[in-house]
Amino acid sequence: MDSSIRCNKTKLASLTIAAPQGRSGKTTVSLGLGLALRRRGLVVQPFKKGPDYIDPSWLSTTGRSCRNLDAVLMSEKMLLASFQQACRGANFALIEGAMGLYDGFDSGGRGSTSHISRLLGSPVVLVVNAARMTISAAAMVSGYQHFEPESNIRGVILNSVASSRHEQKLVRAIEQYCQIPVVGCIPRDPVLSISERHLGLTPFRETGQEERVDRIAHRFESYVDLDAILAIAGEAQISHPNDIAPSEGESFVASLPSPFERCARIGVMLDRVFTFYYPENLEALAKAGAELVFIDSLSCRTLPDIDGLYIGGGFPELFADELEANSQLRQDIRRAVEDHLPVYAECAGLMYLCQAIQWHGRRYEMVGAIPAEVEMRPKIQGHGYTRVEVAQRNPLFPVGLTFWGHEFHHSTISFSDTLNFAYRMLRGTGIDGQADGIVYKNVLACYTHLHALGVPQWAEAFVALAARRERSILSLSR
Repeated sequence: MDSSIRCNKTKLASLTIAAPQGRSGKTTVSLGLGLALRRRGLVVQPFKKGPDYIDPSWLSTTGRSCRNLDAVLMSEKMLLASFQQACRGANFALIEGAMGLYDGFDSGGRGSTSHISRLLGSPVVLVVNAARMTISAAAMVSGYQHFEPESNIRGVILNSVASSRHEQKLVRAIEQYCQIPVVGCIPRDPVLSISERHLGLTPFRETGQEERVDRIAHRFESYVDLDAILAIAGEAQISHPNDIAPSEGESFVASLPSPFERCARIGVMLDRVFTFYYPENLEALAKAGAELVFIDSLSCRTLPDIDGLYIGGGFPELFADELEANSQLRQDIRRAVEDHLPVYAECAGLMYLCQAIQWHGRRYEMVGAIPAEVEMRPKIQGHGYTRVEVAQRNPLFPVGLTFWGHEFHHSTISFSDTLNFAYRMLRGTGIDGQADGIVYKNVLACYTHLHALGVPQWAEAFVALAARRERSILSLSR
């Protein structure tokens, strides 16, 4: 291992993995690189730019929970604080970009991979899908270098290289015309592929492909110049978080409370079905005083003793028959909802709480707490950032609050006029293009995903609601 990386206590090594466009191989490169660095003894903290749950599930196999960096869902100040907090105890920050390097929320590139890399002072390595290209690859890289020179593109990794002759032409052209090194050439290797389906890569927790990760770890290092990559990462202009003393009164949502501060038990559905949770959301609940109780929707037959329930996103349609078969748990949840159990559900959680899911001509019974049915559609029904205004009374948020979230769903919901909605959609689709956030008793269920760093009121309100219910039950039992 490069000793300067190990011993530099004032700077944090960092690298941003970007690409000219999506599906260039960024996740495979980021995963392989993170695993290779860990094999060299480095403590790698992975990050994913933008709203995403699936890529982080793979990057977390590098040893630390992957965090999201999103300049739309959270302020730049909070993003920087999150980055510094997550990097404590690490010596390498690995950031995977999203889409193309300059693709952001607006025409100014807000929230783009380039924006994030410049904000953090992290040098960029560009992953180029070189299929059916030779010298043209140099023209592409040169264009990206000059579009925003301050993005600091310091190297190139070539993906889908067909042969050694193809590799030689590519390397010679890029190094001659772009004056930066090619630090990796990856052939068309099926060992490095990660399975995909309608919403992108398959989540790691769902697939459990530990053997594939091991194969990637062993194969990837032979395709890249790891020493050259470490040298580029060592140029990062980032102060090491271990050397930054928190300012007076500074607090951060990810710091955990002492055990005696626990005031409510929050159940979290976490299994092969429901996998979409930002680590900061779970940490925010813990900070607010929740004891987290993890529940497997497929194997847990009864609902444990909890004061609130959090059901995140995922792919319930793929497990619809197993969810339907676990009827006792579904009945327990429905009874608990009727008994005013606080429940917060996002996307897949919303689908699970409905009466049924219709997919491929079959109807699968779900919890039935929400009088609506879900139908899976072949095309995406809602995709991208959302902005919501809290327009109606609900268990968690004050009327008038606005915040950013995101959505990505192939399903639609048929519902009656009796449903109440908390959110008015200022941007995005939600449930019907106008509204989102179904409210029923102490349930708030929506297509919109939120991030606790952008909506800090959420965790505090949810835990407070659960704690009030817990205290009321105790008082009734006396």
